[in-house]
Amino acid sequence: MGDERDGVALTNLDQPLFDGAEATKGDLVDYLDAVHDKMIPVLAGRPLSVVRVRPGQEPFMQKNLPKYTPAWVDSTTLWAESSRREIRYALCDDRRTLLWFANQRAVEYHVPLGTAAAPDRPDHLVLDLDPPEGAGFGEVVAAARLVHRALTDCGLTGLVKTSGSKGVHVFVPVDASDEDAAAATRALAVRAERLDPAIATTAFIKDDRGGRVFLDSTRAFGSTVAAAYSPRIRPNATVSFPLEWDDLDSVTPADFTIRTAPALLDKGDPWHERMPAPQRLPDDLVAEGHTIPVARVQAMHEGKRRARAQRGG
Repeated sequence: MGDERDGVALTNLDQPLFDGAEATKGDLVDYLDAVHDKMIPVLAGRPLSVVRVRPGQEPFMQKNLPKYTPAWVDSTTLWAESSRREIRYALCDDRRTLLWFANQRAVEYHVPLGTAAAPDRPDHLVLDLDPPEGAGFGEVVAAARLVHRALTDCGLTGLVKTSGSKGVHVFVPVDASDEDAAAATRALAVRAERLDPAIATTAFIKDDRGGRVFLDSTRAFGSTVAAAYSPRIRPNATVSFPLEWDDLDSVTPADFTIRTAPALLDKGDPWHERMPAPQRLPDDLVAEGHTIPVARVQAMHEGKRRARAQRGG
């Protein structure tokens, strides 16, 4: 079973998408096509990483475009410090490219906060709120309220969306360098934690979180985040969906799937319609952030210190 759309041959559309998806590859193609006019502006101009899932295989992240990629798929080549090599990333700027990825069984779409043209000028800073094992969405919502208060207290506005998994992402559009955006993200997380440390924590080491929601401030410097409207490899093929702050109490991430989301988007594009204009970061927030150690680095040093202590030296 297959067909063709926008010059892309679509194959094996009746195959199951992945275990627990309760959906076929055709459902994925239909969803991405239904929301392409809303999703492409989120992806356009940004080096794209996708998570693909092939029948009988574990999901895998693909950054480097495969050799068989059609010539009409736009791309950008960037140096990857982590793998010490150049990587040719796709730029998903049109419906045809999105359909090609859908046919490749690319379920998840992850983008950095900056564009290929200006990778060191992020458009947004992001806080990723990650619930502890076994927590309900209500705990994430309580932590999101703290982040909202911290933003309001320093005169900033942001948007919230489900991550498509168990947490939420808070996006704040900014006009800033990557150094200052990363610093402000750390400071926002610390300020939100300070409002109620019984609910939220900035502890990067899992064992130190004590059943609290983790305010992850490490989405910076080229790291990626699941794009708005991206499906996720989760039960029922949930999608990352924009919310109003006032709606947080009345929804759960499971409400938004590749089957339910298109009808919810009939009336418009909430991500782009509600996104505030880029904001200048308050000087005191940036200054505070520059005094806060980067969580990953801090955790690495702490891990080494604990290992030494265990060895008795």
